[in-house]
Amino acid sequence: MKDPNRPGADGNRLVSDEQLLRRYMQGDTQAFEQLIDRYRRELFHFLSRYLGDPALAEDVFQETFLQVHLSAGGFDLSRRLKPWLFTIAANKARDALRTRTRRSAVSLDAEIDAGGSEPTRFVDLMPAEIPSPEASLENRETALGVQEIVRQMPESLRAVLLLSYFHELPYKEIAEILEVPLGTVKSRLHVAVREFARRWQAGTGRRKPS
Repeated sequence: MKDPNRPGADGNRLVSDEQLLRRYMQGDTQAFEQLIDRYRRELFHFLSRYLGDPALAEDVFQETFLQVHLSAGGFDLSRRLKPWLFTIAANKARDALRTRTRRSAVSLDAEIDAGGSEPTRFVDLMPAEIPSPEASLENRETALGVQEIVRQMPESLRAVLLLSYFHELPYKEIAEILEVPLGTVKSRLHVAVREFARRWQAGTGRRKPS
């Protein structure tokens, strides 16, 4: 998976996540739109697989960036933004799994002081339509099979598997996102990979023609 900060990854190839956030904090709402667009596919895919519910994932995606907006002033711009963003998303997703209630959109209507003459609402910065997790995959049956297995796995294993194998984050960042020791990440991943392989082989075996 391409690193969105790497040259050539998007139209702002020389602009880092942290620079975009700094620009937004200085009143550039377009910088925040670019940040949302940069992570629209990757973060939504993570949330959709984690939650097993695309509609709820869209809610949590919006809540994640709302939290980024609210907490931007306290973020240390000398750090990488991506682990912080995924930490917020993972926490919001865990809350959503516990409550299983749809979030109110009222807070998304709050106006943002963008330094311009016209008020801007936070919700206006969000993408109108987020693509489904399978939109970019050629084999829909395989994609759905993978998603179903991941959805059925225990939450602790599901999270580490998604962050490591699907999003290719380093162990150190995964430990930071999940707020667990590095050794715990490695042991959970080992168990998760074995469990996924077992379930996948069992599933493909059942689907084979007799």
